Amino acid sequence: MAITQQPDGRWKVDVEPIKGKRFRKTFKTKGEAQRFEASCRAKLVEDKHWSPKPKDKRRLSDLMQLWYDLHGHSLRYAAGRLRKLLYLADRLRDPVAIRLDPHVYANDRRLRMEAGTSPKTLNNELGYLRAVYNELRGLGVIDYPNPLELVKPLRVQERELSWLTNEQIAELLQAIRSGCDNPHVEIIVLICLATGARWSEAEKLKPHSVRNRVITFSGTKSGKVRSVPISVELEARIVRHWREHGQPNSAITAFRRALARTTIKLPKGQAAHALRHTFASHFIQNGGNIVTLQRILGHSSLAMTMRYAHLAPDHLVDAINFGPGLPISYPFQQT
Repeated sequence: MAITQQPDGRWKVDVEPIKGKRFRKTFKTKGEAQRFEASCRAKLVEDKHWSPKPKDKRRLSDLMQLWYDLHGHSLRYAAGRLRKLLYLADRLRDPVAIRLDPHVYANDRRLRMEAGTSPKTLNNELGYLRAVYNELRGLGVIDYPNPLELVKPLRVQERELSWLTNEQIAELLQAIRSGCDNPHVEIIVLICLATGARWSEAEKLKPHSVRNRVITFSGTKSGKVRSVPISVELEARIVRHWREHGQPNSAITAFRRALARTTIKLPKGQAAHALRHTFASHFIQNGGNIVTLQRILGHSSLAMTMRYAHLAPDHLVDAINFGPGLPISYPFQQT
């Protein structure tokens, strides 16, 4: 008998349509068992090598490791990305990947947000998780849809970008020159202020990257090489600094200490990045072109650079020129 009822009430299929091809599986109902038996016989008529596909019981962490081995290893921050993913798998109790519950994920996300994790970080992690499923499905490793496909990212409150005035730049440089024990801080700050470079980009510059009054940044966040002109004076200053002090080393801690000795107050997380914002803000205020700024900063899209557009002298001035005429002036009444 190919189908038999078990003591617990379930129905077991034990079928061998052709010699050497035997399939066993247990179902809750007799109808399901009959359909499975019929399907096995029909499939083997079409293809004698056919075999029913077993359930995918791989855990979420297993998929993450597969993603890393097949694709993630090629990314710039591969090891760090894998650590974050495995941390998420652990928080979600490492479920069978195909049964990852969006409700469970969303509830854990809420708890982490209440504990102080920023919405931006949580959105990044959602993107990392989606990428695991999408990439593996594209490679044929899994054949089911992304369980987090319909989960929406959190709304992120846009922060005002902090930048330094000319007076604050002078105050910062004075604090660095008068009490900084790391000789590399000042030159890195000057490079960031003159080119809009990220701190890490300026810190990792090599001698061959500065020539003919142009700095060429490689190993950037976007992975693209970009070149920015500099003044003759700054080029000479950089060359002289490298000759006297060698290549810059980790100087961010000394920079933060110098900043703390000033009256400048910046939002959390914007200390060194405020130098990049300062270049961009002054560039636009002085009449610079927004598309040129995009190329200098290395932004992948103009939308990112448009954050600075409101600083342009003529930004939205048409709101005054072309809006309705309002009778704002009125006789002053004495009481």
